[in-house]
Amino acid sequence: MSTDVSAERLAGATRGETLLSVRDLKVHFPTEDGLVHAVDGLSFDLRQGEILGIVGESGSGKSVTSQAIMGLYRGSRARLSGIVALDGVDLLTLSDEELRRRRGKDMAMVFQDPLSALHPYYTVGNQIIEAYLVHNDVPKQEARARTIEMLDRVGIPNPAQRVDQYPHEFSGGMRQRAMIAMALVNNPRLIIADEPTTALDVTVQAQILDLLVSLQKEFRASIIIITHDLGVVAEMADTIMVMYAGMAVERGDADTVFYAPEHPYTWGLLSSMPRMDRLRLERLKPIRGNPPSLISRPTGCPFHPRCDYRDDARLGCNSVVPEFDASSSHPVRCLIDPDERRRIFEEEVKPTL
Repeated sequence: MSTDVSAERLAGATRGETLLSVRDLKVHFPTEDGLVHAVDGLSFDLRQGEILGIVGESGSGKSVTSQAIMGLYRGSRARLSGIVALDGVDLLTLSDEELRRRRGKDMAMVFQDPLSALHPYYTVGNQIIEAYLVHNDVPKQEARARTIEMLDRVGIPNPAQRVDQYPHEFSGGMRQRAMIAMALVNNPRLIIADEPTTALDVTVQAQILDLLVSLQKEFRASIIIITHDLGVVAEMADTIMVMYAGMAVERGDADTVFYAPEHPYTWGLLSSMPRMDRLRLERLKPIRGNPPSLISRPTGCPFHPRCDYRDDARLGCNSVVPEFDASSSHPVRCLIDPDERRRIFEEEVKPTL
């Protein structure tokens, strides 16, 4: 694990009203077949009170990014480097004990499968009480009262009775609400929600998303929501970052990414998404091919084998890795000239969406 972080780099990563700064994050996993480049040079900022949506296909590095921020690869064979600065403190340089003090209090995570994340042998209330007592030196009765209050805040009926029930006695939506209550019980400034609505039906999905947004406003927390569902980020995100093959390929405010995207991969994601706001006469157009191997990623632009707009002879898409300027308001990892990208979208892509 890398701890060699200069003061100048750290200061540059945490300037302004930024809560979280990630700079050149790399997460690699050694395997018998070779080194898996799960996340490879990721950089982004998250402001206080902002909701960032990270989207991409399975295997693009979304969940690995979230778990690296939370420090969940400590003690594993994973190789981490870069900067993950929360409130100006690089989490990658902290001791295990220092990181545990921050986890749950300053940052918390809502996992994809609450039934797996919640311990089946303990009541839901006891698990939330424990999360509160770890960071607060208060009597257990006070922690129980706080837990009942949080269960009520997230919309669980009869919280005074439900607090003594086990996870299997909760429905899927109620378990996810309990996970949100556990994440928020210590008023963290950063919440990471990893596919929080995947296993839920559409009606419950909408309720959970509305709950997250309302609680985010109430607690003034920053949220990173990780999903492959563009509809989810369209509903709640302020900023969207699109990931592919362990890299960020496009980032911008939600309106820009949805209505003026510039990366061919983002175009592909939008073309394969059903729309309910307009009549569509043509079939959805999937992205051709499959995501690349993270052990032997293609040379040059990682998306070029699947890109309909590559021109190897002119642009060098198969040999040059495009730059990604994380300081830009709308960075795009693509070799096509920006004016030409905008023309392609307006004339060729947009009419088919």
